[in-house]
Amino acid sequence: MTARRVLAVFLALALAGVFAPAASAAPAAGPFDDSFYTPPSPLPAGKPGDVLRWRPSNAGPRKASVDAWQVMYLSTNALGQPDAVTGTVLVPKTANRATAPIVSFDPGTHGPAFGCTPSKMIDIGAFYEQPGLDDLLDAGYAVTVPDYEGYQSTPKTTYVVGRSEGPAVIDGVRAAQRLTAAGLSSTSKVVFRGYSQGGGAAAWAGELQPTYAPELNLVGIAAGGVPSDLVQVTLQLDGKFGFGVFAYALVGLDQAYPELQLDSFLSDNGRAKLAEMKQSACTFELLTTYANQKIADYTTGPGYIKPAWVARLNENKLGGTPPKVPVFQYHATGDQLVQFAQADALHQAYCAAGVAETWKTYDTDHITLVYTGNADVLAFVKDRIEGKPASSNC
Repeated sequence: MTARRVLAVFLALALAGVFAPAASAAPAAGPFDDSFYTPPSPLPAGKPGDVLRWRPSNAGPRKASVDAWQVMYLSTNALGQPDAVTGTVLVPKTANRATAPIVSFDPGTHGPAFGCTPSKMIDIGAFYEQPGLDDLLDAGYAVTVPDYEGYQSTPKTTYVVGRSEGPAVIDGVRAAQRLTAAGLSSTSKVVFRGYSQGGGAAAWAGELQPTYAPELNLVGIAAGGVPSDLVQVTLQLDGKFGFGVFAYALVGLDQAYPELQLDSFLSDNGRAKLAEMKQSACTFELLTTYANQKIADYTTGPGYIKPAWVARLNENKLGGTPPKVPVFQYHATGDQLVQFAQADALHQAYCAAGVAETWKTYDTDHITLVYTGNADVLAFVKDRIEGKPASSNC
């Protein structure tokens, strides 16, 4: 798909109300006040996954068919320190809560602005991955959707930082199991499922789970469009359609790791553009407002190749601790945002490590596969939950 056609797809989604820019994403007043997203300071003592607060969610188009809550829970940031993360828990009204499986639906890129927060988008009916979410709810599964770290009134999101996203995914499931109002079981079968940023988050949760949350009854991982090697993913976006994703990744890494000091090598133009991005950009803006720009126009030099940056990028490269459960990994051969070769390398690493992996490629582009991959993902999720033997095409 050409860049022009991709933009047309996103514009159509925006006009259809599937996606909403930050300006339209503010929740209603009263019980949906934005102060909900501000973590208590200091954080209370507790374990990762403990629920700090919760409130009902409107659940967008699923309001009549599910019970839903927005939650804030304890988790762990990329430095191994306690943090607080928000998200959404959705349970079909017809589900047997004592036995309902739990699927973590790990969202793709939403953008750095506070108005882009996935739980806000779900609440107002503007979640652009709604079809995939609907698949899981229609199948009778409880679903958790983490916002990931840093969505608050002064956002400090840690975009594509796996060491932050993985715990946020895992602890979102723990929070759902501990949310009394949801009534879910601590022994329920669990699946991590995500695409793009969400695919990376799901894979990271899978790699961390054996040591971080061995008590989870994890049975499978479905991860598509996975950004497994951030160096390979980001640098090839410079000057191209996905430049906004590259710039946002620099922001995310810098906000996860203060020693990186992104500001120290930004130009005045770069500071202004990134400040604007953090204030107002959702996914649509990342792919339109910032398309085809160059990092040289944002910086005074390539500070992102200094040893401190290289060390953190390597620390967030997938493949070092392969998951212990079956994996469905999929990717678009014409992916213009998340390089195909680095995902293929992850697939080969998992196979070499003995992971029961199903690898599937699609002759399409990154954005189209957000939607066209859903049927295969659902089939994989159902098989894992039903306990069918996992096949592998390694």
